[in-house]
Amino acid sequence: MNQILCIALALLVGLLSSRLMKVLRLPNVTGYLLSGIIFGPFLLGKYIGGWDEGKLSAVKWISEIALGFIAFTIGTSFKTSSLKAVGKRIVLITLFEALGGAILTIGGLFIARIFLGDQLPVSIILTLGAIACATAPAATLMVIRQYQARGPVVSTLIPVVAFDDAVALITFAVLFALSKAFAGNGSVSAVEILLVPLIEIIGSLVVGTILGFLVSLGCKFFKSRANRMIMVICAVLTIVGLSMLCTENHWQILGTNLSFSPLLGCMMIGAIFINFRSDAMRTVERVDQFTPPLYMLFFVISGASLDITIFASDSALIVVIVSLVYIIFRCLGKYLGAFSSAKLTHSEPTVQKYLGFTLFPQAGVAIGLATTANQELAHLGLENQSSMILAVVLTATIIYELLGPVITKISLQKANEIPTTTSVA
Repeated sequence: MNQILCIALALLVGLLSSRLMKVLRLPNVTGYLLSGIIFGPFLLGKYIGGWDEGKLSAVKWISEIALGFIAFTIGTSFKTSSLKAVGKRIVLITLFEALGGAILTIGGLFIARIFLGDQLPVSIILTLGAIACATAPAATLMVIRQYQARGPVVSTLIPVVAFDDAVALITFAVLFALSKAFAGNGSVSAVEILLVPLIEIIGSLVVGTILGFLVSLGCKFFKSRANRMIMVICAVLTIVGLSMLCTENHWQILGTNLSFSPLLGCMMIGAIFINFRSDAMRTVERVDQFTPPLYMLFFVISGASLDITIFASDSALIVVIVSLVYIIFRCLGKYLGAFSSAKLTHSEPTVQKYLGFTLFPQAGVAIGLATTANQELAHLGLENQSSMILAVVLTATIIYELLGPVITKISLQKANEIPTTTSVA
C-alpha cells in the first residue's frame, strides 16, 4: 500500500471511529487515537499491508503541519482586547494552574528518579513537566455545551482554557530546549543551558512576527477570504519547513545543534495577524474549515506512532510508574494552582472549590508537544527517551479523555451550574 492509500485508510478509520465514539459518548479524539493504535504498524498494520514503520515515518510531515495550524489557532486567542476584557484575574489563574501542573509534575518525577535512577533521565522529566501545562479545551467545552452549563465556574473556565495552551507552548519551548541540552551528551555547558534555548525562542518569535506582519500587509492586496487563507497556509508552511530544514541539516551555533520552534513561530503569526487586522476572524474561520482532516490525521498518526511493544519490554514497569506519577502529580498541580489563585483573587467559593477539577482533560496540544519531542529526540539518536515520552503522554491522554469529561460534569453539577432539566439527560 502506498502513502496516499495509507492516508486514505487513516481518514476512513478515523471517520468510522467518530461514529462509534458518539454511541459511547466519548470524545472523537479518543477514537482517533485508538484507531491509530489498532491499525498502526505495531498492531494490525503489519498484517493488513497498511501502515508499516517506514510509511509512518514518511507521512509524519502531516503531523508537523497540523501542529503548525494548532499553534496558529492558539495565537489568534491573544487578541489584546480579549486579554483586557478577561482581566488580571483570569491571567493569574491561568498562570497558576498551568505552571502548577508543570512544577508538581517535575517534582513528582524527580522523586520517582530517586528510586528509578538513570532509567528516568532529567530530559524526560523536564519535557513531561512542560507538557503537563496543557489542557484540552475541546472535551471541557463539549460538556458545557451538552449540559447547557452556566455560572461562575463556567465563565472562569472558558477564558482560562483558551489561554492555557499558549502558556504550555512557551513553557515547552524553554524546558524542551533545556531537555535537549541535557540529553545531548551528559555534560551541559552554560552556553547550552542559557544561550542556545534563548536563541531558539527569540529566533522563532522574530520569524513568526515578520511572517505575521507580511500576512497582515498582504490582506491589503488580496481581498477574498480564499486568497487570505492561502497566505496564512503559506506562512504556516514556511515556519514548519524552516524548522524541518534546520533539524535535517543539523545547523549549528557555537558548536551546538540549533533548533527552531514551529509552535512558537506559528503562534506568533496568529497573534500578530489577529491584532493587526480587524477582519482577521473571517480568515481564521476559513482556515478552521480547512484543518479538520489535518487534525484527524494528526491524532490517528499520533496513535499509530505509539510503540505498544514498550509495554511488553523491560521498560514496561518504568513506563507505567512514570505514567501514574505524571497523571497524579499533574492533576494535583492543576487543582492546587487553580484553588490557590482563585482564593488569591477572591473568586467565588464554587470557583475555588471546583475549577481545578475541570482542568484535568488533556489531548491535542499535549500530544502535539509529545510528538515534537518524540521526533526531535529521535533525530538525536535517543529513541528510548522519545518512545517513553510519547507512551506516557498518550497513555495519560486516553485516561484523561475517558475520565475527564465525567469529572467535569460532576464538578459542574456540584457547583449547581448544570440546569436540573439537563443534568439527567
